[in-house]
Amino acid sequence: MTVWDRPEPPARPLPLDRKRIVAAAVALADEGGLEAVSLRKVAARLDAGPMRLYRYISTKEELFDLMVDEVQAEILPAERPGDWREALRGLAHGTRRAALRHEWLADLLGGRPALGPNGLAVAEATLAALDGLADIDTVLRAMETVSSYYIGAIRREIARLRAERATGLNEREWQRTSGPYVTKLLATGRFPALARMVHDGTHVTPETSFTTGLEWVLDAVAARLDRP
Repeated sequence: MTVWDRPEPPARPLPLDRKRIVAAAVALADEGGLEAVSLRKVAARLDAGPMRLYRYISTKEELFDLMVDEVQAEILPAERPGDWREALRGLAHGTRRAALRHEWLADLLGGRPALGPNGLAVAEATLAALDGLADIDTVLRAMETVSSYYIGAIRREIARLRAERATGLNEREWQRTSGPYVTKLLATGRFPALARMVHDGTHVTPETSFTTGLEWVLDAVAARLDRP
């Protein structure tokens, strides 16, 4: 039986329910990442005994599932998407925005399917926009392709943000620090392609990079969906 199937026990003697438990867990994760979340720490934040939480949630993995579903509510589109591109674009950008608010989400993306009510609602809204455009297997591969892109891009962006905090250097400061070393290597002539990238490439924001890559992936999906 999943956590979604089990009824909640009576909220006695202290008012308690899964919603409060999940809210406390999300707050802990927002402050210190997933490593800051345990049933004992959540119980302490709620001023409840740890054993009481086990009446609502059996394992930390169940708690993570509930936390992901809570954030899925932030990704769920407010209105039915106009077409499949809008649906997939909204899913990708919505997931990125949620991950920037809750960085721990990046660590849980791409794992088991989200089976909570909000996760299923997100999947339903996306699939409904693609329904009838191709056979179901093509639709599933299209969704997998797009999600593989945005999950990888989000994880890379979050990893860079964490590196900045760990080193105390933003990207431009890090480039200045490593500049002399890179310049010396490029001057050897051993890395001509890298030299062209460093000297001629355009620096763009993470959002621009994400959006550009996503549109290229959507173009590729469109080419597949348009085939007879």
